Amino acid sequence: MNYIVAFVFAIAIVIALIPPLRKLALKIGFVDKPQTNNERKIHREPIPLTAGIAIYVAFVLLYLIFVHDNWVKTGAILGGGLIILIIGLVDDWYKTHGKEFASLPKFVVQMGAAILVYSSGIVFSGFENPFTGSYYMLPEIFQFLFTVLWIFGVTTVINFTDGIDGLASGLSAISGGTLLVVALVMGQSESAMMAAILVGASLGYLRYNRPPAKVFMGDAGATFLGFILAVIALNGAFKQATVLSLFIPILALSVPILDNLRVVIWRMMKGVPFYKADASQAHYVLLKTGMKPVQVVSFLYLINICTGLFSIILLLIQ
Repeated sequence: MNYIVAFVFAIAIVIALIPPLRKLALKIGFVDKPQTNNERKIHREPIPLTAGIAIYVAFVLLYLIFVHDNWVKTGAILGGGLIILIIGLVDDWYKTHGKEFASLPKFVVQMGAAILVYSSGIVFSGFENPFTGSYYMLPEIFQFLFTVLWIFGVTTVINFTDGIDGLASGLSAISGGTLLVVALVMGQSESAMMAAILVGASLGYLRYNRPPAKVFMGDAGATFLGFILAVIALNGAFKQATVLSLFIPILALSVPILDNLRVVIWRMMKGVPFYKADASQAHYVLLKTGMKPVQVVSFLYLINICTGLFSIILLLIQ
């Protein structure tokens, strides 16, 4: 019952907060302006960029009510999420003025948030040997590298996926829903509750972001959702993982991870910086084929649902 209550309240809080934040954004000019010479900008009117704040507030309130275990973990998750939200808002503010914010500060802050989570004890420590049943503990340096790179990577790929109305929030809800089921099956109540809150917040935002969008969450909201999804996987699916179950979180996040891995490899082969924004993601490629935005979003949803179901089957088989 607590999962349902948290899920419903997450939806309600986000839906309630977005309208006043939207009005504020329009008043101060905190909007994403359409650009005729930018193929990544497919909207035709200025769209407010404040939904990320509503998502963060909803998550913090419900986390403190339903999840809060100890102040070390709480401080790492909510504090890390806060600095990611703030640097995202700064990046979004620059974009509203037609400027590009430097990549280095974003990289430093996101890596700092990942290190904060690692320091709190949320770590990928190792995996179970399927042949002997013994647990193999990774050397500490590899625990650190895997944990930090996983958090930074998922934070980044969710942000890169946020290029078409309803896509990043919908994929986050699907991935979060998959991780929720996985956490429930594995008896991990803390991760399950975090996932329930994230799914509710994503769906509440989707109420205003489905095509045609009335509000955007910007880099602030997208990177925050990615950060929390990464933490949920580390605190849940990756705990006491076997070699086979290491693929479960990857399958749960298959569309953003695999698509952006393809994009990064393509950019490196072309000699283009991997962090440089362009229209090489799958959703832009599909739009160029003549598919409508709703069709593109539905198609990518379907793929992520299928791989998410496969990850659950993989868990149940074990």
